[in-house]
Amino acid sequence: MKRILITGKGSYIGTKVEEWLGKYPDDYKVEVLDMIGDGWKELDLHGYDVVYHVAGIAHRKDATDDLYEQVNHVLAVDVAEKAADSGVKQFVFMSSGAVYSQSDRKHGSIVVDRDSPFLPETPYGYSKLRAEEDIKRIKRSMKVAILRPPTVYGPGAKGNYNRLARISKTSPIFPDINNKRSMIYIDNLCEFVRLIIDKECEGEFLPQNRDYVKTSDMVRIIARANGHKIWITPILNRWIQLLAKYFDSINKAVGTYYYERECYFEDKYIIVDFEKSIIMTEDIVKRCLCFADTKVNT
Repeated sequence: MKRILITGKGSYIGTKVEEWLGKYPDDYKVEVLDMIGDGWKELDLHGYDVVYHVAGIAHRKDATDDLYEQVNHVLAVDVAEKAADSGVKQFVFMSSGAVYSQSDRKHGSIVVDRDSPFLPETPYGYSKLRAEEDIKRIKRSMKVAILRPPTVYGPGAKGNYNRLARISKTSPIFPDINNKRSMIYIDNLCEFVRLIIDKECEGEFLPQNRDYVKTSDMVRIIARANGHKIWITPILNRWIQLLAKYFDSINKAVGTYYYERECYFEDKYIIVDFEKSIIMTEDIVKRCLCFADTKVNT
């Protein structure tokens, strides 16, 4: 049995991975550590096989550059150093695709692979990259696995998916732009993390769903799952593409940004296909909303 410590209590991905590994009680013993304050420094890490570090902040409007630096960089390196000194066998670091350029406005269509240059454009991206660089410099016997997933979505996730879902459920029309995006469903990511731990992997990894996403196809599936009729048409394409050059939020929805496919674990971590993942996400969201309405009414 592997003893695993997830550093970052309350994080979306950390919580989901904890639940996922909990399905295998004979294989993994999972504990979660709250990283707020300095209390974590008192924990003895001897005896843990794996530290999975997910603590961090992302894209907060109130966050300063220094806060990104302290939380995403300095804290991550401090935890990795402590893990290495304690004889932890494997350190899994949740990084981000933000270490690469993500601005289609500057570079046109972006295709990322393991040889792509690091070109972060935000304090978040810079802090993650600096953490990666310093963690890789730790000279111990501890194996280090760095994960750079693209957009993560699923029930309860925050970010671009939710904004697009709101449009899909309310708008009567959406542009039919022929783009490609890399994404990963939360269950697929959780299984990827489990396999990384199970196989004691080290290196840098770019996990993603099997299929690239065309934004208008995703909008169509979300709308259909919610019984909403929406007209997908190229009539608006020219105007949307023009606006995407000036607004990142639009660019992130309709621009092209994807990872080159790599076959990790013979793709066995991809356990939910794209269309099913959208239907599952929307079904759970609807059930949660119905439950909330029931509590209010009672």
